[in-house]
Amino acid sequence: MEINEFGDASGQVVLIQPVGDHEIDLIENEIDLIRGDTEISFKLAAFKINDWNRELSPWNAPAVFGKDNFGDNAASTLNEIMKYCKDEKKIYYIGGYSLAGLFALWASYQTDMFRGIAAASPSMWFPGFTDYMKDHNIKSSNVYLSLGDKEEKTRNPVMAEVGNKLCEAYGLLKDKGINCTLEWNKGNHFKDADLRTAKGFLWVMKNSSESYAVKDMKEKNKEYSNQSRDGIMDEGYKPFQ
Repeated sequence: MEINEFGDASGQVVLIQPVGDHEIDLIENEIDLIRGDTEISFKLAAFKINDWNRELSPWNAPAVFGKDNFGDNAASTLNEIMKYCKDEKKIYYIGGYSLAGLFALWASYQTDMFRGIAAASPSMWFPGFTDYMKDHNIKSSNVYLSLGDKEEKTRNPVMAEVGNKLCEAYGLLKDKGINCTLEWNKGNHFKDADLRTAKGFLWVMKNSSESYAVKDMKEKNKEYSNQSRDGIMDEGYKPFQ
């Protein structure tokens, strides 16, 4: 599996992110956004995903859009990632956008390697996933969830459930005592993927590291304000503050 490394190679914090071709060009901006809001030295390892629907899918499922069914190769992908995470002196986080966000959340049920999970606009509509969460125990204690406030406004009946499924997932994690937040961003699924993922990584770093330091980013917070849905969100969390 192709791995592209960015940031500080000697950093104690390592961010793991599965990415597709369409995201490679966004990584540098994502890193700049993270660096602009923390003094923590970190490295980001971008794992190149060639077949999105098969390499990130935890189990077989029929196609929700298009003709490509979902495979069950997430375990193989996680195995490759785990081979990379061998340095016991490092602190590992995993995150991603869309189906990669769902994969990151699923990975947290397989291993305790990751201190935090940054699931930005995860594909929570994926068949059977919230039922899986009910029947299994998560192994990470810090989880960031987010969604665009227009993502559930779609004619696709399966994908239209993404908001309800995400709220259900948030409730399940809270009920189990997990340190979790749910942030609502403005826009649809194709807006600001790099920014949304950066905010996810920043949150898990902040909420699981005593050494986290935040720079003054109040102007960013004004521009990228949280949007709540039916009161489902940790009101105390303000990104870039």
